[in-house]
Amino acid sequence: MVWKPGHYLLLALALYSLVVTLGFSLRGRQLAGLRQEVGILSQKAALAPEGYVLPLPGACLPTRPENLPGAPRPYRKGISAGFVFIQGDACVPVVRGMGVVAAFGGEVVKVEGDYKEPSAEEYQRLLEAVRNGASPEQMDLLRGLEVWIRHPDGRTSVYAHLEGPYPGLKVGQRVYRGDPIGYVGNTGLMGGAPRLLFEIWEGEPDQGRFLFQGLSREELLKEAKAFFRLE
Repeated sequence: MVWKPGHYLLLALALYSLVVTLGFSLRGRQLAGLRQEVGILSQKAALAPEGYVLPLPGACLPTRPENLPGAPRPYRKGISAGFVFIQGDACVPVVRGMGVVAAFGGEVVKVEGDYKEPSAEEYQRLLEAVRNGASPEQMDLLRGLEVWIRHPDGRTSVYAHLEGPYPGLKVGQRVYRGDPIGYVGNTGLMGGAPRLLFEIWEGEPDQGRFLFQGLSREELLKEAKAFFRLE
């Protein structure tokens, strides 16, 4: 048989078809393997212990004493009730607009979309008025824009000084651990640096004990690392 140009073209097409077929076969096996691996990981995730996470992805616990629960404050009965994540003390950049996530699953019980900053004179009067305690309305002014989530274990988490809530977030909505709920801002601070105030209360905020209340700095950090599974 004498090979003609057409024969070479047919052979080339046949070889190309074989390569493509083998490629799809290999890809199919790879996809099947990936599906199996994802299934195994999903089963492991379902069996993993549920727990709280920090509300800023990639963050670590603040370590400066002034950014920890129980830190002295010249108002609000003299102490802070939560963690303050701020630039330089969070292991991640803390900037305006940074995403905030739910620390644990639960029901959204407060979403604030509007906030009017008080004047300098009003703010100073507010600080004087809350030295020995604050009403819910006064705390709303101090915390700026907030989101609250009530959790199945009876606790309530508070995310404050937000720039705004996540679009579409509403009271009564069910959220899950890691879901986006808002953005870092500086509302309620009269122009202070962007930060996130993160409180966890045993029950209703400002009506009972906050998490890690009364612990020394060393005890607090140790228990918090275990609580948020950072060890």
